[in-house]
Amino acid sequence: MTSFRVLIAAAALAVASPALAANPFAEPSPLPYHAPQFDKIQDADYQPAIEEGIAQSLAEVRVIADNPAPPTFENTIVAMERHGQMLSRAQAAFGQVTQANTNPTLQKAQAALAPKLAAYSDAIYLDPKLFARVKALWNQRAALKLDGEQAMVLDTYYQRFVRAGANLSPADQDKLRELNKRLSVVGNTFRQKLLSGTKTGALVVDDPAKLAGLSKGELDAAARDAKERGQDGKFLLPLQNTTSQPAISSLTDRGTREALFEHSWTRSERGDADDTRATIAELARLRAQKAALLGYKTWADYSLEEQMAKTSVAANGFLDALDAPTAKAQAREAGELQAMIDAEHGGFKLKPWDWEIYAEKLRKARYDLNENDTKPYLEIWNVLENGVFYAANQMYGVTFKRRTDIPTYHPDIRVYEVFEADGKPLGLAYFDYWKRDNKSGGAWMNSYVPQSKLFGTKPVISNTANFTKPADGQPALITFEDVRTMFHEFGHGLHGLFSATTYPSSGGTARDFVEFPSQFNEHWALEPRVLAHYAHHWKTGEPMPQALVDKIKRADTFNQAFSFGELLAAAQLDMRWHSLTADAPQQDVDAFESKALASTGLDVTDVPPRYRTSYFAHIWGSGYSAGYYAYIWTDMLQQNTYDWFVQHGGMTRENGQRYRDLILSKGHSQDYGTMFRNMVGHDPKVEPLLVKRGLDAK
Repeated sequence: MTSFRVLIAAAALAVASPALAANPFAEPSPLPYHAPQFDKIQDADYQPAIEEGIAQSLAEVRVIADNPAPPTFENTIVAMERHGQMLSRAQAAFGQVTQANTNPTLQKAQAALAPKLAAYSDAIYLDPKLFARVKALWNQRAALKLDGEQAMVLDTYYQRFVRAGANLSPADQDKLRELNKRLSVVGNTFRQKLLSGTKTGALVVDDPAKLAGLSKGELDAAARDAKERGQDGKFLLPLQNTTSQPAISSLTDRGTREALFEHSWTRSERGDADDTRATIAELARLRAQKAALLGYKTWADYSLEEQMAKTSVAANGFLDALDAPTAKAQAREAGELQAMIDAEHGGFKLKPWDWEIYAEKLRKARYDLNENDTKPYLEIWNVLENGVFYAANQMYGVTFKRRTDIPTYHPDIRVYEVFEADGKPLGLAYFDYWKRDNKSGGAWMNSYVPQSKLFGTKPVISNTANFTKPADGQPALITFEDVRTMFHEFGHGLHGLFSATTYPSSGGTARDFVEFPSQFNEHWALEPRVLAHYAHHWKTGEPMPQALVDKIKRADTFNQAFSFGELLAAAQLDMRWHSLTADAPQQDVDAFESKALASTGLDVTDVPPRYRTSYFAHIWGSGYSAGYYAYIWTDMLQQNTYDWFVQHGGMTRENGQRYRDLILSKGHSQDYGTMFRNMVGHDPKVEPLLVKRGLDAK
């Protein structure tokens, strides 16, 4: 075994060029936990490192495929797990930086690397000699006496090869290579068009009176953002990734609300170089063709095979069952808002840009709760350290220490070291919270270094968001929805930090399971002892008044027809696009979207989808194609789990340890259904989700 590993290492060294010896990715980082050397990494380092990593990886794979010894789990599967380390290091950092701090150099590298990475994947998974070794092991798996995780890893590899086209004829494999190459290019084109369109879609306002309703801090930030874009004296509202924009709930000028909504709605449909519709139509057609080539009716059927839901029938049935109760709630809430408009003699019919500001008025009237009343008690770094971290300490015993000696790619980022309850080091966590024009929208968790017993590595994770940065001298106050986002993303972070698998391939999870821990972690934002620990006035230190806390809790299921409805509409839109067959013509994006949304029966006139087709980055630019339903599916899983917690004593170290042991540490080392049943004792039930969303009996 030792000699075989030496052969693989020699293959990598033989490829390496002397010019790359000084590249920061050539060797594991010497920093704590092998954190990326952002103080040494230059933009020009990424592309050559990834190209060299591809070459090294392919050389290592060639040694595995050509090994004359009979295949064993060790010389084939474990060897595959060990290969490609330089590529993994470079891609992990490159993936985060190009999402969160991109520039023309990085975008040019992305465009150049996309087809090369697609070809690299094909070179591995369409290698007949390598597949023959994996298939031989898979065929004799019952006799190999593998443990549970090893059996899962072997099955994962076999399925990867089959799903990548290893069983296709040589001619069909050539077709697949061309499809994959084109998909990579078109997908990258979509991402770059969307980033540019989102930036140029920002609303610029000359008259501050048109921005009535915004706080002084928000006005100052808008003035700063305009100045940074060379429009000194004006005010700029940058677009978030979603259809609805945060300022819409505060702006009292209806014309400004409508203008901001329209800028968001049409950001990628202006008929200019950033228009994504033709790109999307091609992506949908290419995916359908790839699915058909691999033997699947639709891309949804291909995509869902690896998920907990298993089939598109199960996912569609799950979503369709939610349409009617959601539509009923939408009609009720829309009627309430229209009644409020009429009572004020507004003289207009409810539109999407009216919903949230009138919902805020109704929330205040019904619960006497105004979002701006909560902000002074929600200073972002206090929320992180005394809320998000405190909850993790109470559940799992972990502690956190800020590190100022770890380099980052932007000065706004904070880094913390994480320790186990017994003081042993666990990993590193980065936090990049402020919106920038060169940052993709939304919020996400990224892994720089995954946990692996095989490599002896501890996790290095990152949380990224797009909160509005305060103007200089202003406190960093956020909304309670931002607080939920912080807890949500750190739920992903805990999933990465607590991973305890041997093999890298069993460290990840399916799309319709991965959001389960993040959504579950949101509950602790309102846990009484957690809220009391972080919700303090930024200036006086006074705790949030109990009366205000009670209002937040009473209003927790308020406006669910909008928030859940826009999510459900987006999920349905995703499934409609990816249920196209290969023989369907290339679609007119606007017509297809209108027909797809109308078929749901949801009130999409008043409650548009959270993402419109043309800027739906999750499904066209990320890994959520035919998978956006996962956010709702995992909401069901987490609510079942939270109910179990409530029935068994709530937030306790004992319950936290059970959840860590049975869910957070497992990755994909077990079947997802088995993991879930081990935790709560039954299969998922949809009823707790309906109760949580206030859709059960209304």
